[in-house]
Amino acid sequence: MSISSEVLLEAESASGLGEVIEADVVGLSPGRLFWRRFRSDRVAVASAVFVIVLIIIAAAAPLVVKILGVPGPDVQNVNLLNAFGLPTGPSSAHPFGVDGLGEDVLSRTIYGARVSLEVGLVGTAIATVLGTILGLLAGFYGGWTDTLIMRAVDVFLAFPVLVLGLGIAEACGFRACLDGVIQPGIGTVIFIIALTSFTYIARIVRGQVLSLREKEFVEAARSLGASNNRILGREILPNLLAPIIVYSSLLIPLNILFEAALSFLGVGIRPPTPSWGQMLSQAGNGILADNPAWWYMLFPGLALVFTVLAFNLLGDGLLDALNPRGTR
Repeated sequence: MSISSEVLLEAESASGLGEVIEADVVGLSPGRLFWRRFRSDRVAVASAVFVIVLIIIAAAAPLVVKILGVPGPDVQNVNLLNAFGLPTGPSSAHPFGVDGLGEDVLSRTIYGARVSLEVGLVGTAIATVLGTILGLLAGFYGGWTDTLIMRAVDVFLAFPVLVLGLGIAEACGFRACLDGVIQPGIGTVIFIIALTSFTYIARIVRGQVLSLREKEFVEAARSLGASNNRILGREILPNLLAPIIVYSSLLIPLNILFEAALSFLGVGIRPPTPSWGQMLSQAGNGILADNPAWWYMLFPGLALVFTVLAFNLLGDGLLDALNPRGTR
């Protein structure tokens, strides 16, 4: 066989292989294509596993604490303090040590995960729904509807987020507001997160809708007599699911950090309910002492860092899997 024949044979073989691969990819559903891209990102998969395990631990916090054999998060035992009334460090009975009130740090860290996830997930879900609705209306109808909605969004963006959160938390942190709609504690923090986070989703959705409403499939649906509600719900909204999922996943860690900041400043989750930010604040009061309780700051801090990092890496993985053309 001549060299030219061999080259021709190899080219035909490579072409056939490419056609098989292309046919295989074309034959996959969008969901299977997403899963193929996502599982190839080991960092994103590991982050997803971490998040799932964390959610399971938070949901089953009472059972996990019982299995570990440590006391509950609000059980105080001054007998666990040393002779000078100071907290004691990690031991076999209390792997993460105890705080200044004799409360088990491991138990409070586990229950703190429940608070952080509840605030982050629920607050982000409310903000996403509200922002999606406002963005859809503003981008699709335009005109005075767009002007009214987006100027209201700009007003919310003009306020410093942390200062606004501090004001609302201080006003509603001890008593209910809006005729009982906003309850002190977790309810107040979720309301603050939803109020300050929906603006980002609204602007992103509006920008996407401005582009999608000019597409051929929308014009085809309109020519067939489809109503505006049907076009929004059946044509435009399904094409927004990917960016909504991605940006919502990236918003969760920001909201977890926001809750931790409010609790650290004393206007978020209040004792005896455990919160990572609250624990860091209490640990910081004695970190400059002669015998600082380093374990009380270390373990909640690591839990907060790993959780935020995992959600960020998971969001990046979702972005790459759902938008391969925009992969960095």
